[in-house]
Amino acid sequence: MNRKYTSTWLTGILAVGLLFICSCRPQVNEYRLESPDGGIVLHCHVTPDSMIYYRVESGGRQVLLDSRLGLERTDADFSGGLVLDSVSEPATVTGSYGLVAGKKLEISHVSNRRIMHLHNREGLRMDIVFRAFDDGVAFRYEFPGASKDTLQIEREYTGFRFPPGTRAHIQPMADAGTGWCQTQPSYEEFYEKDILLDSLPEREAGWVMPALFRTGDVWMLVTETGLVRNWCGCRLKHDPGTGGMVVGFPGEGENFPGGPVKPFHSLPWETPWRIIAMGGLEKIVESTLGTDLAVPPDYEDMSWIRPGRSSWSWVLLKDDSVTFPVQKRFIDYAAEMGWEYCLVDVDWDTRIGYPGIEALAGYAAQRGVGLILWYNSSGDWNTTVYHPKSRLLTRADRMSEFARLKEMGIRGIKVDFFGGDGSSMINYYQDIFEDAAAFQLVVNCHGATIPRGWQRTYPNLLTMESVRGFEFMTFEQANADRQPGHCCILPFTRNVFDPMDFTPVCFSEIPGIRRVTTHGFELALSVIFWSGVQHFAEVPRGMREVPAYVRDFMKEVPAVWEDVRFISGEPGKLVILARRSGPTWYVAGINGEDREKTVTLKMDFPDRMTTGDLITDGEDSRSFRQETVELVPGSPPELTLMPYGGFVLRFSTE
Repeated sequence: MNRKYTSTWLTGILAVGLLFICSCRPQVNEYRLESPDGGIVLHCHVTPDSMIYYRVESGGRQVLLDSRLGLERTDADFSGGLVLDSVSEPATVTGSYGLVAGKKLEISHVSNRRIMHLHNREGLRMDIVFRAFDDGVAFRYEFPGASKDTLQIEREYTGFRFPPGTRAHIQPMADAGTGWCQTQPSYEEFYEKDILLDSLPEREAGWVMPALFRTGDVWMLVTETGLVRNWCGCRLKHDPGTGGMVVGFPGEGENFPGGPVKPFHSLPWETPWRIIAMGGLEKIVESTLGTDLAVPPDYEDMSWIRPGRSSWSWVLLKDDSVTFPVQKRFIDYAAEMGWEYCLVDVDWDTRIGYPGIEALAGYAAQRGVGLILWYNSSGDWNTTVYHPKSRLLTRADRMSEFARLKEMGIRGIKVDFFGGDGSSMINYYQDIFEDAAAFQLVVNCHGATIPRGWQRTYPNLLTMESVRGFEFMTFEQANADRQPGHCCILPFTRNVFDPMDFTPVCFSEIPGIRRVTTHGFELALSVIFWSGVQHFAEVPRGMREVPAYVRDFMKEVPAVWEDVRFISGEPGKLVILARRSGPTWYVAGINGEDREKTVTLKMDFPDRMTTGDLITDGEDSRSFRQETVELVPGSPPELTLMPYGGFVLRFSTE
């Protein structure tokens, strides 16, 4: 046989063999799931060493590199040694639901789903459910079967590995038991802005979800939703060796006294969803994944749940304002503004007393205003002295206290100073929501975790703080100096999926503090931020001193929105968005930087000529001006924003 012929023949055989092996490998080990529009593709596979990885493409570009999946239970390891039994074919999932309050009221969604069915070395089963939406991907772990034994998750291996050069807007998690009166963690830190992920400093406590990442022109918001009972609130831990993040659990001490920190349950068991919203900034801001995947409510009657706006004396006037005469004035203030609530804050049980509060509640009811009362949630997990304290710790305590409030005519409670994210503390939150609902009380939480979709599951939960809000601007000048840029991050992070009680809008000067934001900036926050109950910081005297057209705007600005549109902006620098209530659109913008900016309001609405009512800054940062703006399709108006300035524009499409 000719040697040259033999060599060529052998080479050809080897090439064909290698091609066959290479072409077979992804067909055996890798599975693909596309979003309905095909713009997002999720790949998952089992490695030769029996571990599970996934990666994600957006617009044909890989935005998440191979990232690990898996969990470790006390009784079984599901992080390796996994055998793939089967993978379901792609299936379309549709859904629709309504919310009592939110950035949208009626929501429909569609996604594609695949499920990986696996077992570990001991033959125990675990499923991973993947969902691909047009605005992101999500997945969760499910343990099928039936068992009354209580099992515990020791560790989660879920990772998010980003391409080199990825940057982040991300909030550090505070160490448990630190801060004022040992009240941390409360999600009240400033964000690291536009930081290179590889240079992110190490933190034992980790980093807060939601966290915003950018690789090239693709933005990704990583978070969780559907926080079920017996699970813990999670955070991200930086993994510099892989250029990514991994899901972490709370630390010791973040538990309800005597209860666990880590997740525990019997079988069957489903975990919360891990979400990655992705695309342009408009996809992030307009996404509803956080409630699409939340647990639906189990309330038979929700007609008594009333979102709204509220007066609040404490934020500017502090403890000494919690007296009968002052609170009566703030009830009158709420009534004059057409607001639904008045919040009575700390120490009311001794400064006013239960009989006085009952009298105030009766007076407020006559004026069409509901009272919300403050409570200290804590037992011994911090050293706060504000009260009423320790009256909600047991179900018997709650049922007794809530029955008394119901009889007094109280409409809601604000509960403060929770003790972290451990599974037993997460259960304590949900106990409060459910027991409050039994007495038709709405709920606001401060010094608290992030809702993670709870506002859908428990519709009487109207809002939670979980942010470095306006009260911090009244504590230190350094906080006030950073407020504009901070406010320009929140619509892309904390306030995307969940209500946020920032307590915005202050036209008055803050005692001992120089407010750097303009009047126009403060007014715009009433639209930029959303919350099921919006507690406005401004006091009666300050509201009387602004022009009548500003007061009228504050009387009419909704707390419930039916739609949202992102117009333009960049985290930390600029936000312009629009919200709709009925036929009326409210467009608002804030400038997070100390320089003048000219912006163009490029809107695909209205589709016909109309006029809008513009309110923005006047000749200086402490004045307003009002004008009528012609809105001509195809000819977007331009506005010039002051340093740290803002505007609102209102128009009807009827």
